[in-house]
Amino acid sequence: MTARIIDGTLLSKRLRSDKVAQRAAALTERGYPPRLAVILVGNNAASQIYVRNKIKACEANGLHAVCDYYPAELIEANLLVRIDQLNRDPRIHGILVQLPLPPHIDAYKVIAAIAPEKDVDGLHVVNMGALMAGKPLFRPCTPYGVMKIFELENIPLTGANAVVIGRSNIVGKPMAMLLVEAGATVTICSSKTRDLAVHTRSAEIVVAATGTWNLVTADMVKPGATVIDVGINRDDKGQLCGDVDFAGVHKVAGHITPVPGGVGPMTITMLLVNTIAAAEYAAG
Repeated sequence: MTARIIDGTLLSKRLRSDKVAQRAAALTERGYPPRLAVILVGNNAASQIYVRNKIKACEANGLHAVCDYYPAELIEANLLVRIDQLNRDPRIHGILVQLPLPPHIDAYKVIAAIAPEKDVDGLHVVNMGALMAGKPLFRPCTPYGVMKIFELENIPLTGANAVVIGRSNIVGKPMAMLLVEAGATVTICSSKTRDLAVHTRSAEIVVAATGTWNLVTADMVKPGATVIDVGINRDDKGQLCGDVDFAGVHKVAGHITPVPGGVGPMTITMLLVNTIAAAEYAAG
């Protein structure tokens, strides 16, 4: 068996054409051009690439993006002041603080300072709590993108056994909640789970999001399973790779996402979708 490779770049282009550009144009016509404010603190190379890609995607799809760049030494209080200014600016519909932040800045406090109606990353405690209740204003972008992959690829979730490897607030926990909401039976594991393969071998759906290179190998995957690789790592040659041994697993799985070109483009697309939704909310 050879898995169908899910082209996240192609799927994201479809969504941006259908769900983003047209809605952005309609809002602009009404006098509500959707605007995203991005804050980047420090000089993390990966974060700089992510921010550049997000701004480029905004500009290509009719959204306006502004970015504040700050040195790593930025005082936390000054960052909170800037977020408060953006909260009160009616021209700004979405606020995104690029993670990770420098160690001296409390990421939880920073995210909590963002107005929930502008929290287009879906990480504010209000939105996370609403997700638990099945009524989120915004879904976290990466899990939201994964759910769109399932939808567009016609992968059934109702009654499916799903394993989420990873327990972060950004991916693992909300991913599990969205799968539960879709009717799947979900097991949450981590890179430290004993006998991880015991769980993954019985799963029709495996979502790997730990940041551990080649954690999931072919012998751990049920034939025909859908394997979603959210991990971003570098191998011993410095090449970008995920949490899944792609070369081995794609010979066993039914569907698989590559790294790069799988979940990443969908994450950015769902950020755009959330920003459009925030602008529509502000426009009444």
